[in-house]
Amino acid sequence: MSWFGFGFNGFGQIIPRARANVGVKVLFPERLESCNCDVGQTRVTRTEKDERLPGEHCCTEIRATWSRRAVVHRQTGDVCISGFVTSPSNQNACTHVPATKGCQDALIGERYLTASFTDKIECWDIGGLGSQPVWRMELTKTDTAALPLAPGGYAFPKTPFYRALAPQICARKLALGTEHAVLLSADGTVYTWGSGSHGQLGHGSVESQLEPLAVEGLRGLPMGDVAAGGWHSVCISAGGDLYVWGWNEAGQLGLPSRCLRAQAEHGSAGEAGCAVVPTRQEAAVTQEGEGSEVFISIQAFPALLDLPEESEMKKMSCGTRHTAAVTCAGDLYTWGWGDYGQLGHGTPRSSDQPLHVEYFTKEGLCVLDVVCGSWNTFVLASERAVSFE
Repeated sequence: MSWFGFGFNGFGQIIPRARANVGVKVLFPERLESCNCDVGQTRVTRTEKDERLPGEHCCTEIRATWSRRAVVHRQTGDVCISGFVTSPSNQNACTHVPATKGCQDALIGERYLTASFTDKIECWDIGGLGSQPVWRMELTKTDTAALPLAPGGYAFPKTPFYRALAPQICARKLALGTEHAVLLSADGTVYTWGSGSHGQLGHGSVESQLEPLAVEGLRGLPMGDVAAGGWHSVCISAGGDLYVWGWNEAGQLGLPSRCLRAQAEHGSAGEAGCAVVPTRQEAAVTQEGEGSEVFISIQAFPALLDLPEESEMKKMSCGTRHTAAVTCAGDLYTWGWGDYGQLGHGTPRSSDQPLHVEYFTKEGLCVLDVVCGSWNTFVLASERAVSFE
């Protein structure tokens, strides 16, 4: 059972840049190296053999942001960071964070690292990981929610570090986008709030929402998971159907994109792709027709996404402008912006259609989990069981 990574590697968060012939773009899935870092007298060493639990679970979990990757070691309860940590000279090193010893979960951002323990949640400035926490909350033994959820609210990667939620919302999971939040309640209801400038709230408009509001388009359909990208949102129903809404300029919703069609006809628009934030007036125009073709710029209501072979989904994750999902059969599909290879198809191309990442199938691997960084993707996979049928 191993983690793989592909996409943006500008700070060595996938493959150390010190290695020969390693560039900024990792176009094919690469098996991640085991953590092997020294911090004073503390040495953290992991091997794939040690990273197993009974069943289909690995003892390491990955959290990712634009410039770094955090590995949460469940067995020992500590966190290691790869990528940009304190200075460009450290970008090839795996840095162990001693203060996280004994933690149960972690949340990484561009400036802050947050970790939860059995009795507390603490947050540190990544530029000063050896200093005192910038924020701390005491917990009781009954507080078991996963980050960023916290008792009565949630931890946020910028000040104020704690934000309260209405007591009547029984939160099960919370996903934070660039400017919005998507919450899954215990009964399967989806709530959203924050900026709605790209339709990412799913309420049928580009208006913002200060407080959590249930997504009416999903009412009566219990959801099992939620994810938030830069300006788009995704959820999986209890039956494995995938619903998408928000901005689609790079095809991150898996819906027809005029921008990608223009790129295909006139060549790549460069690393920035079509990442032009529309004005409020432009955002109100959600569909553009050209002959019999309809292109989706903004999908302000949840839309059921048609997937190849009517696949049922069990896991998904969102980058800033790309999306990845895992089927119940253990196959990985990706779509959206792909200029750094974050779609895993061996080319720096974007796609507005869900495409099967063939690497894992060809290698006889079953995909168990997927975690998207802003411009990259990390995948947990194990060998497929041999069928004698």
